[in-house]
Amino acid sequence: MPLNNKTPPFIVTLVMAAALGPLAMNVFLPSLPHIATEFQVTPAIAQLSVSLYLASVACLQLVFGPLSDKLGRRPVILAGFLVMIVGTLVCIHAPSIEFFLFGRILQSFSAVGLVLSRAIARDMTSGTATARMIAYITMGMSIAPMLGPVFGGILDERYGWQASFYLTLTCALVTISFVWLDLGETNQHRQGSFREQLQAYPDLLISRRFWGFTATTAFSSGAFFAFLGGGPLVADRIYHLTPSQYGLYFMFISIGYLLGNFISGRMTEKVGVNRMMISGSLASTCGLSVSLILLISGFENPIAFFGLIFFVGLGNGMTLPSATAGAVSVRPKLAGSASGLSGSIQLGGGAALSVLGGYSITADSGAMPLLLVMLGTLVCAVIASLYVIHVENSLKREAAK
Repeated sequence: MPLNNKTPPFIVTLVMAAALGPLAMNVFLPSLPHIATEFQVTPAIAQLSVSLYLASVACLQLVFGPLSDKLGRRPVILAGFLVMIVGTLVCIHAPSIEFFLFGRILQSFSAVGLVLSRAIARDMTSGTATARMIAYITMGMSIAPMLGPVFGGILDERYGWQASFYLTLTCALVTISFVWLDLGETNQHRQGSFREQLQAYPDLLISRRFWGFTATTAFSSGAFFAFLGGGPLVADRIYHLTPSQYGLYFMFISIGYLLGNFISGRMTEKVGVNRMMISGSLASTCGLSVSLILLISGFENPIAFFGLIFFVGLGNGMTLPSATAGAVSVRPKLAGSASGLSGSIQLGGGAALSVLGGYSITADSGAMPLLLVMLGTLVCAVIASLYVIHVENSLKREAAK
């Protein structure tokens, strides 16, 4: 079928839109040590390009959701991608670390694709079908963080750190073209003024179910964000890996994420959202616990650390689609606002954890401090998943009275 910007989009368009943000966030990670050298700053300052990006995304999601509920999904996503393209150009030509970090903040507008792809999925479906569609979107999207650091590391070694940003620019131009040609407006129930949309947030915040689902997404993905902040330093300082080697090891978590989303897409309608969430949270926790035991036993090498990070990706892939679908379904008419608020809380915590992950690593610490940070957040994800189940059982008992 030909592309038509008057009808709901093909899923491939949503995948491309959702993948652009993770690509911008991950593709340059193997270059962080070289970026620090280029701008003559410490690795901790260079790592701000990750944490500031996440913090900016967290703030922007508070705007993207309600703005799209008011104006529609299509104009908001196109505007966001245009700003992201400008930011990528700023990064490429940055004369100083300050300009580079500013470009990274502008690049964070690419998160509009991930936020609104979820809302669009909710516009087009409902119930477990939403979780299933989000799972397949995320499964396709996970190719970007899986292959991005691999190509980023190779490009860095051959052409310099700017090459990964040229790759991001090319992908952004292709993506915005597909969105322009294929994304018809799916928000057929526009809400009130933008101010009224922001006033809807308290209605979401008093929902125990919304908090439970959101806490699950925040803590489950928190381990991944801590890994984003500390993983490149572990690779460089502890295991002395080249950028391309780090990119290859990064594939473990991405392959796990891809598989987890596949399982979620196939099984969520059969087992339900809550069971899928708790299963994913437990898978991540158990896998990382094995890695911790191996390191304590003295088996400290890249496989013991990066190999078992696979289970963090697997658990995230199983947990996040269901938790996200639950969050945006608490108040269906506020799907965009719910997606933005939930994502903001998730990434706000992620920004803090990425900084904590980066600062936890020193030349003498080994990978242990980062593993402990990640494992702590995953235990909290298990508790949050159990809280959702408790709340829903309580509501069922109250309704039965």
